[in-house]
Amino acid sequence: MLTQVPLPLLPRDAAEIAPGVGVVAGPDGGGVVWVHGLATFAWDAGDEAARRLAAVQLVQLNAATQAQVAQAFGVIPVSVWRWARALAGGGVAGLVPAAKGPQRASKLTPQVVERIRELDGQGAGKAAIAAATGVSETSVRSVLRPARPAAGSLDAGGAGSVPAGQDPAGTDSADTDAGFAEPQVLPVLPGPVPRDAERALARFGLLGQGAAPAFTPGARYPLAGLLLALPPLAGTGLPDCARQVYGRLRNGFYSLEVMLVVLVFMALLREARAEGATRIPPAALGRVLGLDRAPEVKTIRRKLAELAAAGKAADLQMALARHHAAASPETLGLLYIDGHTRAYFGKRDIQKMHLARLKFPGPATEETWVTGSAGDPLLVVMAQPSSSLAAQIRDLLPALRDIAGPGARPVLCFDRGGWSPALFADITDAGFDLLAYRKNDAGKDIPDLPEDAFSAAGWTGDDGREHAYDLADTTTGATISEGEHKGRVLSLRQVTRRKPGDARQVHILTTRPAAALPAAGVLYRMTSRWREENYFRYGRAHFALDALDTYAVTAEDPARLVPNPAKKTAAAAVKTAKKTLASAEAARQEKLAALRSPAPGTSVVITNEALARLDAPVQAARRDLDAAKTAARAVPAKIPLSEHNPGMVRLDTETKLITHAIRMAACNTETILARALNGRYARAGDEAYALIREALHASGDITIHGSALHIRLDPLSAPRRTRALAALCEQLTTTATRYPGTQLLLRYEVKEHPGTT
Repeated sequence: MLTQVPLPLLPRDAAEIAPGVGVVAGPDGGGVVWVHGLATFAWDAGDEAARRLAAVQLVQLNAATQAQVAQAFGVIPVSVWRWARALAGGGVAGLVPAAKGPQRASKLTPQVVERIRELDGQGAGKAAIAAATGVSETSVRSVLRPARPAAGSLDAGGAGSVPAGQDPAGTDSADTDAGFAEPQVLPVLPGPVPRDAERALARFGLLGQGAAPAFTPGARYPLAGLLLALPPLAGTGLPDCARQVYGRLRNGFYSLEVMLVVLVFMALLREARAEGATRIPPAALGRVLGLDRAPEVKTIRRKLAELAAAGKAADLQMALARHHAAASPETLGLLYIDGHTRAYFGKRDIQKMHLARLKFPGPATEETWVTGSAGDPLLVVMAQPSSSLAAQIRDLLPALRDIAGPGARPVLCFDRGGWSPALFADITDAGFDLLAYRKNDAGKDIPDLPEDAFSAAGWTGDDGREHAYDLADTTTGATISEGEHKGRVLSLRQVTRRKPGDARQVHILTTRPAAALPAAGVLYRMTSRWREENYFRYGRAHFALDALDTYAVTAEDPARLVPNPAKKTAAAAVKTAKKTLASAEAARQEKLAALRSPAPGTSVVITNEALARLDAPVQAARRDLDAAKTAARAVPAKIPLSEHNPGMVRLDTETKLITHAIRMAACNTETILARALNGRYARAGDEAYALIREALHASGDITIHGSALHIRLDPLSAPRRTRALAALCEQLTTTATRYPGTQLLLRYEVKEHPGTT
């Protein structure tokens, strides 16, 4: 270590490395390092080992820092660190650089390169191109990237002179064909394109439909993985359907498409509410939007309010459902329908209803959800407060016919809450089949089937797993006792399940014939109804399904009929009168028994007057009961809301339906990406969604080459996940999706994981 006092003596032509330390480059490529006025190190032209030794010993003497030495010698600090490690391991001989250049003939001949580009232009994937041309996928990626521009350095040993196919330490890359250049060095997190002028125009309403995306090429962009969601998001139809329904937003900086993409991205980041924008850096999210910054809470609320004011949220839901039906008609063969109660914990006066999850009544709103056979959300409508599931399904039938088309005959599946023979008649008359659990009539049990009616049956599930059941396939009838179909008897197919060791029998009704849906298929589809419940649970946990997205309320319909509280009071009075009558009759019977059985040795004369006195309390109780029944019959079961609670309000439905549409699109987007991993990831059944969540949060490089926007993501936490993501990126690239609002084609790839190179 240096102990002398630093002398500020350096030759006139020396380049300062640190105070008192400098280097003089010779005209022939050699150099001399001066330390505190003394020529301490020197090397001749071409003596790379001596040059590296000087750099290492400058650091070891504490004459300069590693960063200062690296800058003076034209390398990166890691190179100086590697030289020090080589010196410690092999002495000066370890500093002798390895021979540069290809170690073998390159497979990337001009003919092969031309063939790779030709196949890429035809839309082939990298794996297919590699197999067709006989090179590695890494070589294919290298061909399809722009070459690194030539860059000079202080000397031949600088960073710019690292040969293609070698790392800075001089070792060959194991998976790259020699002789091809690496991609150009990108700036890390460069500043966005200035948008001050456009924001000024937007402030005065002169910008038009919004600022166009403009990307700055750069490396390590946070949240670059969100761009993986754009191809499946386009597949959900949300941007197209919103443009069809709403047209456009008012003139401003953020267009309708940008706002939809922002809200979907926020939902995928698990910040589905507008307030979640406070937990996402606006600059980071803005970079993947091609803007200087993303909209924040106030702007998001204002844009949602503008969409809600149009009053077209139900039209948006129907447009999305029609798009889903056209894009995936195979999922419409069976539709799951269920009601969903969304609890409200605010201070407004909202209709109370039963909350199954909380097991007590409370303020809430009722929604009716329809999902496809795979459990993917298809449609949601706001139900009338306190309406039954049967009434909700009946109201949905015209919309479902519009979605399915005139010739289709889907199966509508629902639980016992929709039990109603009158509804069954409406469903079959509307051209649908039904699938529901059988519910016993009040006070009656469903008779069990005999032992010999059951037989073994099997079914292969959607995931390929085999399911074995013990089933009976019979026919039963259901008589309609109310409504326009009163007296009509429906013939329904009944599939009964019996579990080993369980005496109970579960009965399922359907109108689908056995030729179209065998008994085992009936049971499998009925028990798969939990897919819809699983969406509710996943949506609450990950997409804020039940969140209060606006504090706005609307007035309730004053003419809406609601249960009359007086009816409950009258019923309680009847019940009390019945108990009083029963007690009076029991007391009379006890006294009569005492009169008829006097004590031994005594006699009792029972007269009509005595009997009348005993019967008087009973007659009085009977008169009270008759009066209570008469009064109860006079009380209407339902009254207008204006007579019961004129101040009651309803939560805003427009905003909720819009945010439901956005979260449905986000959930379907994530599901499409997760299902794309099937066959590409061994643990897709357990980890697909977790992998997609990690990928969406990944950082990466964003560049523009011609008419393509290249997204090159950083590797994930494990090599197997990185390989699965690489396969997914290749599949997404083949969709030829364009970035919203531009003509840029999206192309994806993943940097190789350190564990896979």
